[in-house]
Amino acid sequence: MSESQEQKPVEQLVKEYRPRLKSFIRRWVPNKEDAEDVLQDVFYQLVKTLDNNAVQIGQLSAWLFRVARNTIINMGRKKREEELPALGFGDEEDTVWEEFSVTLFDDDNPTPEAAYLRSLVWQELEAALAELPPEQREVFELAELEGMSVKEIAKATGTPANTLLSRKHYAVKHLRHRLKELYKDILEY
Repeated sequence: MSESQEQKPVEQLVKEYRPRLKSFIRRWVPNKEDAEDVLQDVFYQLVKTLDNNAVQIGQLSAWLFRVARNTIINMGRKKREEELPALGFGDEEDTVWEEFSVTLFDDDNPTPEAAYLRSLVWQELEAALAELPPEQREVFELAELEGMSVKEIAKATGTPANTLLSRKHYAVKHLRHRLKELYKDILEY
């Protein structure tokens, strides 16, 4: 970091770089809340780096935009990993999956076949969840079955959001693998 940058307080750096960074981030992140999260993370990384006296930042502006870009990329990866049960099907199979979901989770007019399939899937899901480590199971159940956001879970449990996202990722990965055959069997039924 240049001599003049080192002497500026963090608040002044945030004020100086915030508008340009926010504009850059909003071009790549359409969701306003997600864009704010990215911006906040960039400045968190700046504070963390400035606190570590062993690390010097050469070109502050370039560094900030690189951190923003990397944060956006990582956010995109995490969102793709969280999609359940995105198994990479084509359009026709996506339609089948939607019909399958309605059959399994729509209780308005249950047929005996739908009731049987629903009970079979829930049994298999419970068995697969039981195979998970308790931490992974808890975050998956809270997020997917209870509908809590990762931020809400982090606040309730005191566990960092990134740790929760990692646990959820491994839970989803296990469940996809474990329930893949059941999904295929039901589609062929």
